[in-house]
Amino acid sequence: MRVLQVDVVVPVRNEERDLAISVRRLVTYLRESFPFTARVTIADNGSTDATWAIATGLARELADVRAVHMDLPGRGRALRAIWSESDAEVLAYMDVDLSTDLNALMPLVAPLLSGHSDLAIGTRLARGSRVIRGPKRELISRGYNMLLRTCMGARFSDAQCGFKAIRRDQARALLPLTQDTGWFFDTELLVLAERAGLRIHEVPVDWIDDLDSRVDIIATALGDLRGMARLGAGFARGTIKVPQLRGPSLAVPRSAASRALPLQIARFAVIGVASTIAYVLLFLMLRGIMSAQAANVISLLVTAVANTAANRRVTFGISGRSNAARHQFKGLIAFGIGLALTSGALAALHAGSAQPSRATEISVLIAANLVATVIRFGLFRHWVFGGPRPAGHGWRAEDQPAPAGPTEPFGKTVQLKAMTTQGERTR
Repeated sequence: MRVLQVDVVVPVRNEERDLAISVRRLVTYLRESFPFTARVTIADNGSTDATWAIATGLARELADVRAVHMDLPGRGRALRAIWSESDAEVLAYMDVDLSTDLNALMPLVAPLLSGHSDLAIGTRLARGSRVIRGPKRELISRGYNMLLRTCMGARFSDAQCGFKAIRRDQARALLPLTQDTGWFFDTELLVLAERAGLRIHEVPVDWIDDLDSRVDIIATALGDLRGMARLGAGFARGTIKVPQLRGPSLAVPRSAASRALPLQIARFAVIGVASTIAYVLLFLMLRGIMSAQAANVISLLVTAVANTAANRRVTFGISGRSNAARHQFKGLIAFGIGLALTSGALAALHAGSAQPSRATEISVLIAANLVATVIRFGLFRHWVFGGPRPAGHGWRAEDQPAPAGPTEPFGKTVQLKAMTTQGERTR
């Protein structure tokens, strides 16, 4: 019996139109251009059309295809169930529409088979990627990944690309920690992998968006936000405990960062108080010759540059001219949140019939600035002065990897009404 190196899972739900064409194209590529032993697993999760019948037909026809059926829907549920029982060395998945060019599959899995990396992702947001998709999806994708970097300290560039792979031993250590059964599963697994110290390899991909995609963007976005809140709360309360599987965990360098956090907050607060005083004085000076909104914009803009420079040097200890312009540009984006909050507060204040006093205007502006300051500190710490790691690395290059230790036995992680497999045979 040959050793199975790669199991490529294709999750599907009501994909009767594209399934056969995509699977045949994938199998042809694996047979003619892929140097590793591979199997295609069609994961039908809750289809109500002819998808399962087509999947079983493909499994009977093609030697290296199997079909698995689950009654309950959910991409995360399907991947967790199939990856947990797969005998392949590397577990991969891709979307059924094959939006990602298949030539990226070999560079995706090769570092995992060699032991160089533990998890690999396709990225549409790195240099070298070629992406064709609408501006709405592009904006949502970039906004979501920026939110992950800001709120969760993520270092990977693209959480949502449907093109990923993980080593089997690492998957069996992390899968019991995952809870999401839908689209957030990818993000959850990546965040856990980073905190476990795993090396994440990123592959720039050629991507053509499926114009017939049935993904509910609003529902998916809300689910992602709920997932982020659940993970953040779990990490904060200590209810999600992530083992260190390899090399330095994110929790290791962050222990030193956590000791520096109170000092950073104190310095940020001192600079913030000085900036607020300068902002209020400048606003009062300008308010006599222009409208409240205009005075607010100019006052924020003038103090923003000085605030960013002071926090760069004093709070986060960055000196020299290297990346100074980039830091200032990102700082202005961060201050855009303050502008939106203060302008909105002024607009709401002036919407009333009575003309507010200067004291009332100042009180409202200070309150709005306090809210903006909390958000701005997170942006400064994780995005403006933190920045992502270089593409292709989930940990620092200067860190020496430690051998992966044995993982605990893998337990049952999903409960399904039925799980039917078609196409398993001795190879």
